[in-house]
Amino acid sequence: MSKDNRSFNNILELIGDTPLIKLNKVTKNFPGSYFTKYEAFNPGHSNKDRIALHILNQAEKKGLLKNGSTIIETTSGNTGFSVAMVSLLKGYKCILAVSSKASKDKINMMKCLGADIYVCPSNVPSDDPRSYYEVAKRLNNEIKDSVYINQYFNELNVEAHYQTTGPEIWDQTNGRITHLIACSGTGGTISGIGRFLKEKNSDIKIIGVDAYGSILKKYHETGEIDPNEIYSYRIEGLGKNIVPSATDFKIIDKFVKVKDSDSAHMAREITLNEGLFVGYTSGAAFQATNILNEENEFNDDSFVVIVFPDHGSRYLSKIYSDEWMNNQGFYDSTFYQPKKNSINYI
Repeated sequence: MSKDNRSFNNILELIGDTPLIKLNKVTKNFPGSYFTKYEAFNPGHSNKDRIALHILNQAEKKGLLKNGSTIIETTSGNTGFSVAMVSLLKGYKCILAVSSKASKDKINMMKCLGADIYVCPSNVPSDDPRSYYEVAKRLNNEIKDSVYINQYFNELNVEAHYQTTGPEIWDQTNGRITHLIACSGTGGTISGIGRFLKEKNSDIKIIGVDAYGSILKKYHETGEIDPNEIYSYRIEGLGKNIVPSATDFKIIDKFVKVKDSDSAHMAREITLNEGLFVGYTSGAAFQATNILNEENEFNDDSFVVIVFPDHGSRYLSKIYSDEWMNNQGFYDSTFYQPKKNSINYI
């Protein structure tokens, strides 16, 4: 059924066509215009709905799935939720190898959708048998009639955003977009959108957001992996200690690195100022925008689109918990202090 109508066969028909929303208060001193592609409006509350639906649809077309098949995936949370949701509605079993970095909120949400969860340590090398990559591979080998999505090395990850998110942004901006800013984890989002936009206008700047502790920025600049750059960090779904083939480094103009604390604070600033309840990576994306503004990247003619990938409800026990923020030492920063409002019990 068309999305112009008011009833749908199931929530999968609501995936995509997310709104472009103007940012006002947090960008009031920036030159140019700033909008967010607000992916929390997907039914699974993140941009990962797009790839889960596209990859499973393609697997069905290729005859890789049948009644009783099991879908297996590695995830820091959002892809897992989306895969679990799509698998549930399509009638497949779902097993998720989840990074221990994922919030308890994400893990509980995936479990409630019927997925079997394997929580794997995030601070081990990718080839360690305990890593979520290796656990997913092992389960795929052990379980008959299983399909491992493997979003980090699946071109369909890129294709999903090339076919949907990219055209949506181009149409919503009437082709006026000058900069796209998006976090890079698997790289599917930024690569798919960027590939489409570059075909429309090669002058559009595609800017990736990376985390301190990740190798992506330096690999983009040098073509080399620096093991000294790899260390544990807190942001979920951003950066990598491997090079995903789903990242098209050629279409990315530059990367900006952001810190855990600054990204957490910025997510809360967006929520407090714009009323958009955004996730950790959304804070990271806007923190990168803030850094670029300080570097005079933008001018009065800039039309900037920032991808906010998911919803703040995924991080209630983390960045939206004052206790968690304090335990991380994030309130030691002068960048942000918690709003002095209160909860009163009568």
